[in-house]
Amino acid sequence: MSASLSSFSNLLDNHAANLLSQGRLEEALSAATSALSGLREAVEDDAAEMPRLFTGIQVLAEIQREMGDVSGSEASYGEALEIAGRTAIPADEVARIRTQLATLLDFSQREAEAIPLYEQAISDYEALTPPDEETAAQLRNNLAMIYKGLGKFALAEQHYLRSLETLEAKRGRETEEVAAVYNNLGSLYYTAGFPDQAKEMFTEALQIRTKLLGSDHPDVAQSHCNLATANHELGDNAASIRDFEQSLRILELHLADEAVSYEAVSLDYIALLENQGEDKKAAAARKRLDKMLATLD
Repeated sequence: MSASLSSFSNLLDNHAANLLSQGRLEEALSAATSALSGLREAVEDDAAEMPRLFTGIQVLAEIQREMGDVSGSEASYGEALEIAGRTAIPADEVARIRTQLATLLDFSQREAEAIPLYEQAISDYEALTPPDEETAAQLRNNLAMIYKGLGKFALAEQHYLRSLETLEAKRGRETEEVAAVYNNLGSLYYTAGFPDQAKEMFTEALQIRTKLLGSDHPDVAQSHCNLATANHELGDNAASIRDFEQSLRILELHLADEAVSYEAVSLDYIALLENQGEDKKAAAARKRLDKMLATLD
């Protein structure tokens, strides 16, 4: 292949990436496909063109992903990793591709297949010079969620704690990312049957979120709801009721966007009231739920 034709393929590849950023997916797919055709020819003539083929396949994979073509995107990411295994590709780019494939599988309910990719990507980021510890911490959070879903609570805890340690050191305690990990740890401990530890983690998340986001943010409502469930498990139903009521108060302020959460929390609150023999209060809560949801019709 001539140098001019190779350069043209590179221009097409850049054009495809630009179209992708604009959301013009069909045009981006066409440009990426044309670019790859030229790049594959270039590689046959000169193996030094392999890194550019890697980049072109990466762009195609991202376009396919945006278009909902999971199998096509998976195949493209896989091909890019195969190329990385036999030619010199910058380590951070390989880590990024591995991460993209891991999240693709994870979000396609193929969590078990995503595990080794997440683990390798974490190792990749931590091995960079300098290490990209924050990205590794975020991936540990994703990996912990998978392990929790598989019932591997000790592994989930290990990754959550590593993630928390890194994010607190790098970003400080009072950040949304740290609050999210505290919340996830609370959920893990609750599921594993440790409501005391769950309450402690949920309380940390609530304090951080309230300071960062204000007392009326939906994430604060989520933290109150989580605390309500932990308090109920601990037998402190008075505290549970208070947290449910705080959560509902906040969610009513955001009803148009939080109707599903509002209904779910209301039903849990009503069930608790009925369990406590507060039938009159439960009936009033049900009536309010119906009234509030009716305003959305």
